[in-house]
Amino acid sequence: MLHAHLTTLHVVSQILASLRADAALTAQLLQGSGLVAADLDCADTRITRTQELQVCSNALQLRSDLGLLLGQRMHVSAYGLVGYAALSSATLGDAWQLLLSYPALLGTYFKLSLDITDELAWVSASHYQHDAALYEFNVEMCLGSLKLICDDLLGEPLPLSAAEFSYARPAYSEQYKNNFACALQFDATRNAFAFPASWLKKRLPLADAVTHCDMLERCRKQNTEFTNRQAWLARIRQLLAQQLSAPPSLDQLAQQVHCSSRTLRRHLQELGTHYQELLDELRYEHAKTLLSQEHWPICRIAEHLGFSETASFRHAFQRWSGVAPSQFRG
Repeated sequence: MLHAHLTTLHVVSQILASLRADAALTAQLLQGSGLVAADLDCADTRITRTQELQVCSNALQLRSDLGLLLGQRMHVSAYGLVGYAALSSATLGDAWQLLLSYPALLGTYFKLSLDITDELAWVSASHYQHDAALYEFNVEMCLGSLKLICDDLLGEPLPLSAAEFSYARPAYSEQYKNNFACALQFDATRNAFAFPASWLKKRLPLADAVTHCDMLERCRKQNTEFTNRQAWLARIRQLLAQQLSAPPSLDQLAQQVHCSSRTLRRHLQELGTHYQELLDELRYEHAKTLLSQEHWPICRIAEHLGFSETASFRHAFQRWSGVAPSQFRG
């Protein structure tokens, strides 16, 4: 999406660890993402969701059950401050209320909810609006990780009553029992798992009121900072997206947001990105959309995206995706 949020390296790092990636495999997994191995050396690096999804897409070519595997590895500690705040909550129900209050800090691709029906608590993931080809993968990773978080919070496995998935039963469905030890339903109307609602009252073994209050305040500050940065970055993306056929220079873009080019460059650096990266990402996303429409010739796409020559667009697309536009179109 053109207003893609920034996220951490957790998922990318877990993919590399899960596949035991050496230097050659790492380069293969990062292909088309704009990331290089050196970017992974800094824990504070922030990447866009587009970059994260590209790495996920590359990895799925090697292992189709990757979402389930990552769901077994994304512990509560992978979610930073909000994860530690949940650990210090009084009960499982309190922890869930906290997690649902800070979706931006969770970095999920879904809208999460918890509802109680017939003495069962249902955790649901809905409103997915990203790459359709990665839908099942993201459902598996999201629900698998949420179940694992519950186990981490409780210090023991949370007993599941049922799990539902809105897509057809995959070929590797037997492996679902490693994540969801319960009755499974595919081709359902939602993506969710259920457990006895009485477990929401369970006191957490690491509950600590003093630590929890401190972590809550930290979460509030981080959420405010994160939200403000995302709003500012979304504005920059919006301006660039509106001018793709004739992109403004960095100086011109700075004038449009009423700051100096130096200030704009510094703010983008603080967000882990830069002008050309944003422009390339927007062009790439638009290019993929237009290439899926047969009535758009490649020369016209190049012009629409602000390239002076079709050859320049071909070279750029090859760099972004690893394949030529004609190959991508298939």
